[in-house]
Amino acid sequence: MSETHAAYVVEREVLSPSELVRQVRELLEGHFPLLWVEGEISNLSRPASGHLYFSLKDAQAQVRCAMFRPKSTYLRFRPADGLRVLVRARVAMYEARGEFQLVVEHMEEAGEGALLRAFAELKAKLAAEGLFDPARKRPPPRLPRRIGVITSPTGAAIRDMLSVIGRRFPLAEIEVLPVPVQGKEAPPAIAAMLGAASAARRHDVLLLTRGGGSLEDLAAFNDERVARAIAACAIPVVCAVGHEIDFTIADFVADLRAPTPSAAAELLVPEAATLLHLAEQRERRLRQRLRHRLDSLHQRVDHALARLRAQHPRQRLRAGAQRLAQLHARLRQLHPAAALARRREHLRLLLRRLRTTTALRLNARTLKLAELGRAVHAVSPLATLQRGYAILLDRDDGRVVRSVAQARRSTRFLARVSDGEIPLRHDPD
Repeated sequence: MSETHAAYVVEREVLSPSELVRQVRELLEGHFPLLWVEGEISNLSRPASGHLYFSLKDAQAQVRCAMFRPKSTYLRFRPADGLRVLVRARVAMYEARGEFQLVVEHMEEAGEGALLRAFAELKAKLAAEGLFDPARKRPPPRLPRRIGVITSPTGAAIRDMLSVIGRRFPLAEIEVLPVPVQGKEAPPAIAAMLGAASAARRHDVLLLTRGGGSLEDLAAFNDERVARAIAACAIPVVCAVGHEIDFTIADFVADLRAPTPSAAAELLVPEAATLLHLAEQRERRLRQRLRHRLDSLHQRVDHALARLRAQHPRQRLRAGAQRLAQLHARLRQLHPAAALARRREHLRLLLRRLRTTTALRLNARTLKLAELGRAVHAVSPLATLQRGYAILLDRDDGRVVRSVAQARRSTRFLARVSDGEIPLRHDPD
């Protein structure tokens, strides 16, 4: 192998399918922001999980889409094959199959497409100017004394908001600044009210709000004049328009966006009971700190008095006498006679242990020997003889006769019994 070929083999990077798909997913999802896509639904699947799976197509191409629950539960219409829709989605990769797809966050019928395109164009324009920059946003005051609410005085939003604020923090003063929130006259009226409130500086915070509706209903809050009036306002502006899933240009420009008017009320004012509890907690902490401080001072005084007593001559003499007594006791313990006495006592203890151990072991051995003797006697031939049996021996060679075949004519035998031997002679017929 040449050096050039070897270097090529070393330098090339080999990816597994999962690693390749992961890198493609990261590239796609990192490059594409949330985007709008319009097309026709096909191959719609609605499993029991509540998710929606379908394709968006036009005359030249199609792309797989997935809309997961709970996003699918917010739909205001029933999707079907052949229906033209507009979706807000993010680009994703289904790694298990290596398939490119769109994960749909919002879907509506395509009749609102022109409004959405205008929304997207204005959003891009204002974002490029920095009107959405988090650095320019101001937090609302923690305890607003006067809140200006720019909304329709007859809408449901103002009733919900007043109810929440009255329950949570009745000390806050609410001033309704009436404007139309729908129709052609709404955008200039809202922009003018924002300008007037900014110039008057009567309020600690302004709340721009209305209830939910379609994209056409919320068009006033996607107007460029309203967006620039919010950005120019000298007072912090909180925007709460529509439902939680609704987003308007005013939401992006405002200093703070709330998902609903009631949620905006909860963000603007604290709960009185919570404030009272917080004040009680701080009072307890202050009392604890004062008590700890006093205890610390008392301890310092006690320590100072103790040191004064310890430095008194009488106290020093007493401490010296105790020290001498301790040294004298240690000296007695270290004297050779005391050490010798301790060694003797230890030796006596060891001798007692040795005698006890020896006696125990000897007794155990004696018992074991007796047990073995009984066992040997039980299997001894002598024990068998005592029961009336005899052992026949050949008198010539002393061997035990175990078979008739061993007996020869005129052979002499001995019959051994328990108390001696009996001479025998074998006389075959």
